[in-house]
Amino acid sequence: MSVLLEVKNLKKQFGGLVAVNGVDMRIAEGEVIGLLGPNGSGKTTVMNLISGALTATSGEVLLRGRPVQAMAAHLRAREGISRTFQLVRLAPSLSAGDNIILTLAFGRKPIWGRAARERAEQVLASVGLAGQGGATVQSLNYIDQKRLELARAIAPFPDLLLLDEWLAGLNPTELRTGIELIRSLERTGVTILLVEHIMEAVRELCPRAIVMSAGAVIADGPTAEVLADPQVVAAYLGDFEHA
Repeated sequence: MSVLLEVKNLKKQFGGLVAVNGVDMRIAEGEVIGLLGPNGSGKTTVMNLISGALTATSGEVLLRGRPVQAMAAHLRAREGISRTFQLVRLAPSLSAGDNIILTLAFGRKPIWGRAARERAEQVLASVGLAGQGGATVQSLNYIDQKRLELARAIAPFPDLLLLDEWLAGLNPTELRTGIELIRSLERTGVTILLVEHIMEAVRELCPRAIVMSAGAVIADGPTAEVLADPQVVAAYLGDFEHA
């Protein structure tokens, strides 16, 4: 498999705080990788640096070998990077369908008008929200708002999907539904990097895991091996299992 995303010596500093310190990672096309670590380890900052929500202090973000670290977030979206957030971020004044249509205008292949509405209906159905295009955001329960955010992220046909604790806050039944949704995305060939604390989901979804501590990568490899690494077990696994 060819490398889709490469991060080289990535660093982000906020004043005297170094939130990300020399992170390197390579992600091949079609991989599903868990990005793990306790709160404050730098996981979400890395996601923000990849997506363009934050600008790196130094280092490189390469998509298909092309540097994108100087690009604004909307330009990275056009290159095929899409994401969800820790807290659901939807446009509350728009319907579910219009939330998706808005995103389609900024994808790699912008879609407008009737084609955009058809794509919105298609992607809503794929996440279990068939026929809900006219629903208001406020009328949707928590899992359905999560579904809508996922639909919005996948609608523009991204190559790289960043899921930041998308499964957080779900009850056991909803969690199972969420895992199956991510599995269905995997089958489409999209590359997925997911930040997650729920080890059940990580073990089931991610053949490979990367673990961060204090802004740096401390482990990277097959998930079972990484989760058995004494350094990871001692510092983080107990925290994950009770998260």
